[in-house]
Amino acid sequence: MGSLPTVDDVAKAAAVSRQTVSNVLNSPQIVKPDTRDRVTAAIAELGYRPNLSARRLRTQSSATIGVRLDPLRNGISGAVLDRFVHALAERADARSMRVLLFTAESPELEIEQILRMRDAADADAFVLTGTFFEDPRTEALIEADIPFVSFGRPWGIDDMEDPSHLWVDIDGRAGVYDATIAMLDSGSTDIVWVGWSEASATGDDRRRGWEDAMRERLGCTEQQLAESRIESLDDVAQASAAVTARLSSRPAPTGMVCASDTLALGAMIAVSSAGIRDLPIVGFDNTPVAGAVGMSSVEQPLDLVASSALELLLGPTGNRIVSRSVDAGASHRLIRPALVERRPNHLPLYGTTEEAAHAAGNHRKESR
Repeated sequence: MGSLPTVDDVAKAAAVSRQTVSNVLNSPQIVKPDTRDRVTAAIAELGYRPNLSARRLRTQSSATIGVRLDPLRNGISGAVLDRFVHALAERADARSMRVLLFTAESPELEIEQILRMRDAADADAFVLTGTFFEDPRTEALIEADIPFVSFGRPWGIDDMEDPSHLWVDIDGRAGVYDATIAMLDSGSTDIVWVGWSEASATGDDRRRGWEDAMRERLGCTEQQLAESRIESLDDVAQASAAVTARLSSRPAPTGMVCASDTLALGAMIAVSSAGIRDLPIVGFDNTPVAGAVGMSSVEQPLDLVASSALELLLGPTGNRIVSRSVDAGASHRLIRPALVERRPNHLPLYGTTEEAAHAAGNHRKESR
């Protein structure tokens, strides 16, 4: 088994000095871009990994990013943040950084935990998740001068031109807008929104995409939009019951766009049980369940979210958290998700649209 590559090997391959390699690893912003690219290419080709223990002693850095591990959630889409943390750990490892998970039962306790970890030098920076209106964590970490990036916008705060707060987020409005437009383009005209009954910034953002598309293409009024909404907790059984109640009282719509795959699966069960075969349904999050049942869904590119979060903290290359000037508007990443279209593979209860419509009519009569 050959010996591991060293800094000297990288310097020789890139035709630079040993100090230049060190600068690329520890202070990439001071190295010319073409030189930096040459060194990083040599590092990748040789498979060089820095000696983390030596670097921590030299720089007084833990080479660690702290992330709160969210409590277990109900619903199919509850594992999205777990997938993000996994992607973050993989990409951090590629930069010779570690991810340290910790728990906290509330935002206030999370702040306390972060302060303790900072004081003990357990982590150099933190990633916040699950941002919400009046989130106290952002201002607390800025005031304590703790480096951080959040997965999620600072809802209710207009900071798009403020370089002091780093964040990356999924453009839920754009994702749902694209899904609704695609459904309208395929011939659907009466598209219902299935959203969360509990108020949330993320849910409101996604709903706006459906509303904007329906106004733009069909000229829907606020009253029409209000009448075309179904609300439920993020639970398959409750979503199925809410959609079933809607199908029992009114003619079936020609499409459904949902705030999550959990709601979409509940809607799919209700629609299939009503004997309606070919009603298009779109979810959000593109979970494994969506792929298993052949459900269209808006996919969050979590790998890109993770790499963007690290880039905001560390720069395009490098593995050190350093203070750096950020131009206004360059400290944020709003990523547009993509619609993954599928044909449902569940067994239909009826063979034709006419049979489905007849069954749905009988279903409404029996429920009266």
